[in-house]
Amino acid sequence: MSKWEFLNNVVNGFPPVALALLLVAALAAVVVCIVGFARHGVNFLKYGFKQMVLDASLEKRFDELDAKIGGLGGELETIKVNHFGHLKNYLGVLNGILLDKNVIDNESRARLDNELRGM
Repeated sequence: MSKWEFLNNVVNGFPPVALALLLVAALAAVVVCIVGFARHGVNFLKYGFKQMVLDASLEKRFDELDAKIGGLGGELETIKVNHFGHLKNYLGVLNGILLDKNVIDNESRARLDNELRGM
């Protein structure tokens, strides 16, 4: 028995309604493939109809993200400056307390204040 005789036996075994449905499904699949290849080429096999087209909207999203990150960097610099400003004030007060308690002398306090001014 050849392949064609086997196929003929299988096709004759189906009812006519089932064969009609299979024919309609096959024609629909052929139409879908033709339209898909016409639009997307070989990538249609890989991605189907839901291919993302990279356009200006994606570029716009990256620009918005870059702006947010830049703004965050500016806020971090502001926090750093404010933090060190508070720290310098604290160290200045601490120098005064150490002088009052006679832990350091005026010369040492002057050196510490000069270091704080240089920061």
